[in-house]
Amino acid sequence: MSDLAQTISEVFRQKKVVIVGDLVADQYLSGTIDRVSREAPVFILRHDETVTLPGAAANAAANVASLGGRAVAVGLVGDDANGRELSSKLDECGVETGYVIASRNVTTTTKVRILAGQVHAVRQQVIRVDYENSKPIADDIRAALIANLRSASEDADAIIVSDYNYGVADHALFETALEIAREREIPITVDSRFRLAEFQQATSATPNQEEVEQLLGKGFSAADCDRLRERFGLEALLVTNGSKGMMLVEAGKPYLQIDAVGSPEAVDVTGAGDTVIAVYSLGLASGLSFADAARIANHAGGLVVMKKGTATVSLDELIASMRADGGFSMSKPAV
Repeated sequence: MSDLAQTISEVFRQKKVVIVGDLVADQYLSGTIDRVSREAPVFILRHDETVTLPGAAANAAANVASLGGRAVAVGLVGDDANGRELSSKLDECGVETGYVIASRNVTTTTKVRILAGQVHAVRQQVIRVDYENSKPIADDIRAALIANLRSASEDADAIIVSDYNYGVADHALFETALEIAREREIPITVDSRFRLAEFQQATSATPNQEEVEQLLGKGFSAADCDRLRERFGLEALLVTNGSKGMMLVEAGKPYLQIDAVGSPEAVDVTGAGDTVIAVYSLGLASGLSFADAARIANHAGGLVVMKKGTATVSLDELIASMRADGGFSMSKPAV
């Protein structure tokens, strides 16, 4: 038997994960409340700084890289300031961006969170402004995305499809990813914002409670989830339930309830699902069982929700959390 906390530091570094889907710029505009406007009964916010971080599929890629995996992003940004800033941030995170297309015909999807507070007070989010691309993705760009996916995945150990319903992860792209995964005999995982039914026959998927409720209704059971898993042709379904932890349903096995790690009061849940699928997929790419990969992802999720804003988890943080929980003694995975 081997301590998995020690093992993952070795096997994660050897794995290449391709992340394909919606790349989003998460911006945090923070400022100091200066005074009340004479024009209307509203506060005037004096701008302090604006920080851009990788969001959605870009955040999943950043998490793979922060854990030592080789992260390769496949997606689309606008040939604009936010697109360039997002690509630059991904480069800084160690994510390979050579397969990211920058197009003048689209606008980089950007979520601007306004953080306000008085001089010596903690900044609080008061509103979010979303800039979404409204133009259809041209056929030549879609063809280029598919070609990039094929090239990026030639030596991949896993593929993540991250769908935030912004148009990149369409049927043709997913079918290509599925074909590649089958040919290479590697896991393909899906995180889809309310469109899971359109991404069937993957290895596994990681919907949250709200997304499953949309499919099954409130009060769903483990048996309901297992039937959903079978209906969508998945080998395993990992349902994230916030402070209640996770539930894993796997073909031919009893369901597994995994209790949440850490404080029940999250600081910020932004991007937690991206972290979960990144770690879960790295685990599967490393030869771990669904259960072991889910347990590790649970620790990563517990760590990232205690950080402000869109965040990543480092390998040292993850190992320390697992050590505190006994390190998970289990057989060493195949490398």
